[in-house]
Amino acid sequence: MATSETQTEPSKHDPNASLPPGWEDDPDWDITAFSQLPHRTFGYNQFMKTNEEFKEALRQILWKFRAPIRYAFAYGSGVFAQSSGDAPSSTAKPSPHEHPPEAIAKWQKGGGKMIDFIFGVSYTQHWHSLNLSQHRDHYSFLGSLGSGLVSRVQDNWGAGVYFNPYITVNGTLIKYGVVNLDTLQRDLSQWDTLYLAGRLHKPVKILRDDPKVRLANQINLISAVRTALLMLGPTFTERELYTAIAGISYNGDPRMSLSTENPHKIANIVTNQTANFRQLYAPLIEDLPNVTFTGSINKDKDWLTNPTSDSPMQQDMDPIKRGNMVRRLPTSFREKVYFLYQGKFGIPGREFDKLMEESKVEDEQSFRRRQGGEFDRRIAGESDIAQMVGKAIQKTVKWPSTMQSIKGAFTAGPARSWRYYSEKRAKSREVKEKPTGDSKKEKDG
Repeated sequence: MATSETQTEPSKHDPNASLPPGWEDDPDWDITAFSQLPHRTFGYNQFMKTNEEFKEALRQILWKFRAPIRYAFAYGSGVFAQSSGDAPSSTAKPSPHEHPPEAIAKWQKGGGKMIDFIFGVSYTQHWHSLNLSQHRDHYSFLGSLGSGLVSRVQDNWGAGVYFNPYITVNGTLIKYGVVNLDTLQRDLSQWDTLYLAGRLHKPVKILRDDPKVRLANQINLISAVRTALLMLGPTFTERELYTAIAGISYNGDPRMSLSTENPHKIANIVTNQTANFRQLYAPLIEDLPNVTFTGSINKDKDWLTNPTSDSPMQQDMDPIKRGNMVRRLPTSFREKVYFLYQGKFGIPGREFDKLMEESKVEDEQSFRRRQGGEFDRRIAGESDIAQMVGKAIQKTVKWPSTMQSIKGAFTAGPARSWRYYSEKRAKSREVKEKPTGDSKKEKDG
């Protein structure tokens, strides 16, 4: 049975809520219960606050699916405002929802936006078999070919997610993506594609929780901090850190280059959700030995929820400490960084393979000691590390995201795919055509 947030959401006011030493060094991927997590309030930072009525309205949508959903979150501008333009105005477009619950209409302030969900499931084909029996109309022509084909398309193409967009449930227009829990856990912990890991770098509303996913996501979040730090200089602001984190999953995403996304999207997300980003990342930043808040504002008891605060920060640029961060990057992603520097340093293939084998032998102990090897320290001392990390992100994101976009034409069907593309394109064009003053106002939030 899926476990709800009310059963597992820890309190951020718990005096024992700090992260235990070594929590990420030897994660137990066989856990099945929340009591097996490193700490009884472990992962409290992942739970964003909304009002109870809105949260319950989202959960009621989940109950309309008889196929078992083990983990679920809602995300996007239908859940958290991404710009000042998300608020209603005299020119607001009609709501896309047919007859939404009052709580959803109030939360979206009368404007109305499609709500995006991700459903984590245990057995892909079994889930689609049950869902096809109940909701055949949610699927494109692929649904008529059976759950076996649907599950193969999901698991073998792109990033392992199967989306059904423009679905009305409880009078509310939604888009939901289905992913196998093992695929989700692997992307969160290793950054195979950054497709789902990147979505969870931003604030989301967790509706059903799973202990293994919570553990994997905590690793995902601290990996995002390390990656952003490698791309930043010795001093920066809190908001600059969150902007670097939020931009990770968009680096290489074809939707950005094809002008189907708002060009100010990243800045808008951070500006309008600063307090949520702070809740996500402040406890993890405090757990890192080489970065700190330098402003006195974070001592204020209201700092955590202050949307206008932008504390200055600094990090230790010592190559040894930064080499430790390189070694602790997610495995699949770190390999891409290594390969880029193999090319730069001109290391022959056989010598590089030997270096990688030695790295694997050293990996377990060095990871626990938070120590990078000689190759990690050499990488960390390079002046182009920010650019190389950016290239590694592009290599991680581009192909899975491109394949997901292509897959969408089949999973959503031609009509819904064209509708989705047209709406995204129109929104992007609308932003670009705004007068300079209005555009700057939206960008600045």
